[in-house]
Amino acid sequence: MSKQNELNARRKQRVRARIKKYGSGRPRLSVFRSSKHIYAQIIDDTAGHTLAAASSLDKDLREGLKTGADIDAAKAVGKLIAERATAKGVTAVVFDRGAYLFHGRVKALADAAREAGLQF
Repeated sequence: MSKQNELNARRKQRVRARIKKYGSGRPRLSVFRSSKHIYAQIIDDTAGHTLAAASSLDKDLREGLKTGADIDAAKAVGKLIAERATAKGVTAVVFDRGAYLFHGRVKALADAAREAGLQF
């Protein structure tokens, strides 16, 4: 494993451990970003189920976006995941950034989800 992959894996473990310790049973908003798209899902870890999911590949968003890999796409996905979560009755979550820094697309998604009504 390369040094960068090793550091990313350690950061991911550290973030997940803190979420488990301080999350107090709330569902987690997990973010994955690739070079072309961004994905978000709200996961209930106690039951092991995904409560809501959204990505830049959704048909609702794909038509209005220039690309799935920019900040505008992340904002749209954040707003959509918040709408779907509130429709399912989820208002408070724990943000799981994984191995990604809270910057750029990840931050844009989080801010849009907060503005749309999710609390974290």
